[in-house]
Amino acid sequence: MGGHSHWSTIKRQKGASDAKRGQLFTKLSREVTIAAREGGADPTMNPRLRLAIDKAREGNMPADTIKRAIERGAGGGEGAAALQEIMFEGYGPGGVAILVQTLTDNRNRTVSDLRTTLTRGGGTLGEAGSVAWQFENKGLIALDADGADPEELALQAIDAGAEDVRVDGNFIEVYTVPTDLDRVRRALKDAGLKVTTAELYMVPKNTMPVDEKTGAQALRLLDQIEDLDDVQKVYSNADFPESVLMEYAAG
Repeated sequence: MGGHSHWSTIKRQKGASDAKRGQLFTKLSREVTIAAREGGADPTMNPRLRLAIDKAREGNMPADTIKRAIERGAGGGEGAAALQEIMFEGYGPGGVAILVQTLTDNRNRTVSDLRTTLTRGGGTLGEAGSVAWQFENKGLIALDADGADPEELALQAIDAGAEDVRVDGNFIEVYTVPTDLDRVRRALKDAGLKVTTAELYMVPKNTMPVDEKTGAQALRLLDQIEDLDDVQKVYSNADFPESVLMEYAAG
């Protein structure tokens, strides 16, 4: 598995312990709200809402908080109506491409925070379309082998409809067509596999290798961007050296 995929795996492993709980709940709640607003309050008829609810539960969000977020979105309240989904594009150290998915009720604030963070971290905010063409939208399901043979689980994932599978030790990344994400996720769960996360993910078509210094700078910047209140997800095409990833995982 390359340095890019390994970074996303480490991020998921670190997430539970590193996350600022209040900030995490805000981001998870916003995703539930926007999913309910766009596709209705019934998770059986709304795949995006099903995924958002599962993600919120993984983050240990209380059931009452999830319920309120759904009601806020489905009811079209003022707070829900003001939320906008905006994808920003930019460059990091060494010219690596960065995509930033945001949910915001104040575009000007988001742009200002993002531009400041990028500039301080050695990056720049780009124009719309400047880097998005380097990524493609995929469904991403992370599996924990949990003692089973990872290669055997990879075959099961292919049988369940996966488009591609990457194995790294005990961790398996399953890629799907976006519209197949929920169906494949349910098939894997029904087969008894341990699904650690399932989400739509912007996967780089090609990665850019970076040296240790640039890689460390880029990782710091990506973390700082992800810590911004309006940011939901951050994607990059950087291919990080293993030494930098090991230090990041230990940090």
